Amino acid sequence: MRVGITYDLRAEYLSQGYGEEQTAEFDSLETIDSIDEALRGLGHQTDRIGNIRSLTGRLAAGDRWDLVFNIAEGMYGFGREAQAPALLDAFAIPYTFSDPLVLAVALHKGFTKTLVAGLGVATPDFAVVGVDSDAAGIGLGWPVIAKPVAGGTGAGISRSSKANNQHELTALCRKLLDQFEQPVLVETFLPGREFTVGILGTGPQARVIGVMEILLHDNAEPEVYSYANKRDYLTRVSYRLAGEQIAAQAAEMALRVWNGLGCRDAGRLDFRCDGSGNLNFLEINPLAGLHPVDSDLVILGRMVGINHRDLIRMIVSSAGERVPAGARKGNA
Repeated sequence: MRVGITYDLRAEYLSQGYGEEQTAEFDSLETIDSIDEALRGLGHQTDRIGNIRSLTGRLAAGDRWDLVFNIAEGMYGFGREAQAPALLDAFAIPYTFSDPLVLAVALHKGFTKTLVAGLGVATPDFAVVGVDSDAAGIGLGWPVIAKPVAGGTGAGISRSSKANNQHELTALCRKLLDQFEQPVLVETFLPGREFTVGILGTGPQARVIGVMEILLHDNAEPEVYSYANKRDYLTRVSYRLAGEQIAAQAAEMALRVWNGLGCRDAGRLDFRCDGSGNLNFLEINPLAGLHPVDSDLVILGRMVGINHRDLIRMIVSSAGERVPAGARKGNA
């Protein structure tokens, strides 16, 4: 097939003056190169499109593709991850990963948690703080954790994200509101073990490839899988496959959320245990990072024997079911 690649290149935004945490979700050239190489190794013709503005220009110029491998995160608004897929939908061009509705809902952690609770999956009690005054009298009990409602890659999460009283919470919410210019999710802090679940496939073909436990070292920021811990994971974090019983529980919950929300192709879900050891859903990333070495889904894949090229192949195979048969056969 002729496969376009949409993405936000982190170096471009850094050169324009955006900060490290603002661009944490964007991709390195190494990631783009590795995806491009994998696609070409699978026999496809590739075309690097770039971000939403580049995509808009290319479409206006009449360019088309059999499939777009979309990892564009976008910069602005709750619909930022949905922008490229929505534009591709308008031109009836198939693409990898979830549709605009799923990506927009999943980016907003508060909306996601409301839907997940409706699916019968446990998730910590929460509130969304839109202005400073909302932080008063939330009534969740202490401690709580606060984070940007639409952040990713641990952005806005640090050792200071846990609040033990009203004064700490108010100050924390004010800081996050000012820094990230978006509402803040406040939820009951869970003190237990943390896991991430990798999924490949769509609908009835969706399957959990593994459940990975996240273990913080003594030199890590304590109690949270923070931006700094993710950035310096080689020295601060260890990973291991979860034991059979808790892995089975996490897999069942993850698939219920994945299919309940209508996610596609590949992604990752995060869970944490409460003080009694019960698993709770934290968040879902239906547009998970694909750095060939450092991304959690890729790390998990390696642990279960799926290398980066095979991961890309499986994603394209799932998305390829939405490509018209003529395009698949004519460009094999």
